[in-house]
Amino acid sequence: MRAIILAAGVGARLGSGEDHPPKAMLQFGGKTLFQRHLEILKSCGIEEVVTVTGYRAELFEAEIGRLGAQDFVRRLDNPHFREGSVVSLWTARAELERGADVLLMDADVLYDARMIARLIDTRAANCFLMDRDFEPGDEPVKLCLKEGRLVDFHKKVKNPFDTSGESVGFFKFSPEIARRLAQRTQAYVDDGRRDEWYEEAVRDELLAGPVDAFGYEDVTGLPWIEIDFAEDVERAETEILPNLQET
Repeated sequence: MRAIILAAGVGARLGSGEDHPPKAMLQFGGKTLFQRHLEILKSCGIEEVVTVTGYRAELFEAEIGRLGAQDFVRRLDNPHFREGSVVSLWTARAELERGADVLLMDADVLYDARMIARLIDTRAANCFLMDRDFEPGDEPVKLCLKEGRLVDFHKKVKNPFDTSGESVGFFKFSPEIARRLAQRTQAYVDDGRRDEWYEEAVRDELLAGPVDAFGYEDVTGLPWIEIDFAEDVERAETEILPNLQET
C-alpha cells in the first residue's frame, strides 16, 4: 500500500507574502509535520509515500534529503499550485491508477498514529475518518450519515442526514475507486474547473454510489488538528502534541 500526501498549497491564511514555509514544514516537538507523516506511515507498514508539492517545493526536497528518505518518498511537482487542490490530486492521477489500495492524505494535520492504523485495518474497502466532536460551521468538512450510511461530504451539506462529524482529511481507496477518482480529476481539468477543492471530486464519487461502497472509522477522542490559522498552531502545541501516540 502507498500513501499520497497533498502538500502543494501556499497556506496563505498562516502568513503574509511568500516568506512563510509550507504548512507541512511547520515544526512541533522538534519535527516537521512532514517528518511526522513519514515516521507514522513507515511504522504502520506503508511501502511508499508520494507527495505532491508546489509552493516552496525545494524545502521538501531538502527535508527528504535530511531525513535520508529518498528510497521511501517520491515527489511530484504541481507547478499550478495556486489553483485548486483538485489540480494536485490530478497531478497524482497516475498513482491513483496503479492498481493497489492507496491512502490519500492532507499534509497540514498533526495527528495520533492510531488514526492511520484504523484506516489501514478497516474492513471498509473505501474509508473516511470521522470525528464527531467538532464545532459546527462552514469551515469543517463534514461527513454526514443517514441510518448509518454516508450520504454527504462537504463544508456546506446539501443532503438530509441524521448524524455528522468532521472529516480528518485522510482516506483509504480501493484500486477501482482510486482509478475512478483519477478519471474525475481529469474531467475537472478538462472542464476548466481547476479552482475546485479536491474534496469535490471525492464527494462526486461518494454520491455516485452504490451506497455501501464507502465506510468510515469513528476516531472521536483521538487527538488531531488541521493547521489553517495561527490559533491552530498554538492549540497544536499546547493541547494536541502532549497527548499524541506517535507510533
